[in-house]
Amino acid sequence: MSPVEHLDQLLARPEPLLALAPMQDITDLGFWRLMTRYGGADVYYTEYFRVHPDSHLEKDILASITHNPTGQPVVAQMIGNDIHSLVRNAKELQQHEVAAIDLNLGCPAPIVYKKCAGGGLLRDVPRIEGILGALREAVTVKFTVKTRLGFDDTETIDALVPLFAKHGVDLVTIHGRTVTQMYREGVRYDLIAKAKSNLPCPVLANGNIGSHFDAEAVTKETGVQGHMLGRGAIRNPWLFEQIRQHFRGEPVAQPTPAERLAYIGELYEAVTMPSTRELDQVNRIKKHLNFFGEGMDDPPGFLNEMRRCTTRAGLMEVCSRHLKV
Repeated sequence: MSPVEHLDQLLARPEPLLALAPMQDITDLGFWRLMTRYGGADVYYTEYFRVHPDSHLEKDILASITHNPTGQPVVAQMIGNDIHSLVRNAKELQQHEVAAIDLNLGCPAPIVYKKCAGGGLLRDVPRIEGILGALREAVTVKFTVKTRLGFDDTETIDALVPLFAKHGVDLVTIHGRTVTQMYREGVRYDLIAKAKSNLPCPVLANGNIGSHFDAEAVTKETGVQGHMLGRGAIRNPWLFEQIRQHFRGEPVAQPTPAERLAYIGELYEAVTMPSTRELDQVNRIKKHLNFFGEGMDDPPGFLNEMRRCTTRAGLMEVCSRHLKV
């Protein structure tokens, strides 16, 4: 079965499709491998390939495709605004085992959007249409888009939905925030529902889905075919399986504090390089642990102590104490 057929099969099921969100320098090959031990996602999106006239496919990101350890379909995500370069990269990526090519229209990092890429493209809808048309012609696997509602307003999505339909986008993931909103509260699931009702293709909801109860509520409110999980899955790798259990009507397994601590130890091993200095390893995993605050009794206290750690032992002691192991 090809990756495209596999994705079609997953989308045809009655239960929601669960995708791992692409998070730059976070959801890499090592993290994918770890997620599979906990049930894992149905579909994995790569970190974005930076695309410009002089770009080449980044080898470390490409490894997630060529050494895919998950057994699940992979979607290769690109970020950029140069049409010729995006087409070139899309054709190169399709030489590998990918189910889809995804265009990033939502990255809120200033270093990205100031270059009119990612979420910055939402300020230039005509350019987006040109990119959509060129990529639809070049992409022979599935062509997907991940977008936010707009740059600093929520009206842009109304202009994008007809373009997604016009150019035959096969699946759209909608993060229910604006770019300037970053990750603050106020996810607009109602606008995801409105977009879903006007799109002929499947839609995934993204934004603040941190539990199986959230997944159920958002599914009912929006009618989406699935969910993209990012920060919630990093701090709770059981989340994918918990959602599946809940939708099947089964008891939902809850990890113990000791199991959560063991996961942090596995995460350390998965995402750090043993050949690097201990301080570099600790600083590396802090990028992941920044998402753990919401699961602690004292989020500010945990984050403050965690960010000051310089050794693995000290880091694990802080985690153990805040998890009450």
